Amino acid sequence: MVVTRRFRLPLEVVLKTLAVAACYYVAGRLGLLGRLTVEGVIVTPIWPPTGVAVAALLVYGSAVWPGIAVGSFLLIASLTTPQPATMITVAGNTLAPLCAYLMLRRAGFRIGISRLRDGLALVFIGGLGAMLISATAGVGLQVVTGRLDTVEFWSVWLAWWVGDAMGVLLVTPLLLVLVGAAGPLRLRRWKEMLVLGLATLIVVPLSVVGSLSLLFLVFPLLIWVALRFQLAGSMLCALFASVLTTFEASRQQGAFRNLSAIEVMTKLQAFNGATALTALLLSAMVAEQRALRRSVQNACRELAEVLEHLAAGETPPDLPTGHTAHVGADDTAPAPALERPRDG
Repeated sequence: MVVTRRFRLPLEVVLKTLAVAACYYVAGRLGLLGRLTVEGVIVTPIWPPTGVAVAALLVYGSAVWPGIAVGSFLLIASLTTPQPATMITVAGNTLAPLCAYLMLRRAGFRIGISRLRDGLALVFIGGLGAMLISATAGVGLQVVTGRLDTVEFWSVWLAWWVGDAMGVLLVTPLLLVLVGAAGPLRLRRWKEMLVLGLATLIVVPLSVVGSLSLLFLVFPLLIWVALRFQLAGSMLCALFASVLTTFEASRQQGAFRNLSAIEVMTKLQAFNGATALTALLLSAMVAEQRALRRSVQNACRELAEVLEHLAAGETPPDLPTGHTAHVGADDTAPAPALERPRDG
């Protein structure tokens, strides 16, 4: 029995690490379906593995970081023959989510994303800040090995950085909802949820696939979903819109027709960034306001109960017996003054 308990924790960590590696690999293969070519280098506007890695670290802790490294190595090995320099890319892909996790924990981040400060921390610390590491390591390696010219560094670096950040902003919150870390899914308003789902399936393709540039139609829908269903609904809608837009951009169809590669990437990343920020920050703000309203309602309810007990001449349940309130003529008597403690 003692031996079983001793090996139970390491075995659990190993299984979680292998699960993280598998999820990282699968997410990478899915992300490559929407890849674009910038300056001869293949980049992904949304890189889901970064979102998977940050979510795994937030849920399981830093012990599963080897799963990120293994998943990154297997993903690179499936695309090209690994070289000694490949370990630099693997290290960057591992260090970026790990630094994001450590900085978020230091900033007091709550995985429920129930406060506006949590949403801001995920955006600026977990997404835009920590992903500088992976982008710099990956693109820097391309320059050092001669696969990329120095003049092309910044355009490729920007595309790599934004793609990694979008993976965190779009995928991490949704995974936290799915595993229950960001609160349970509530299906009480299923009729409204059905209407919103149908509206999403109509409005998003209409704004993305059409030849006219109607991408702005997505944002009223995002606001509606965020106000009514917070993180779960808004992030699902934002991810669906971003993925569909990315596929249209990769084919240079719809709103991305007759645009150069740089123009396609700029327009796409501006849309994905605005979508992620709207969904994430608005849902966090709504969740914080609702939590504040619930706390005020609870405080008012407790105060009303105390006043009822005082009016009936009873001791409120939360007050000690020695502080019994007397209702009657003695209520008008001044309260006794507090004696000043004597020295000595």
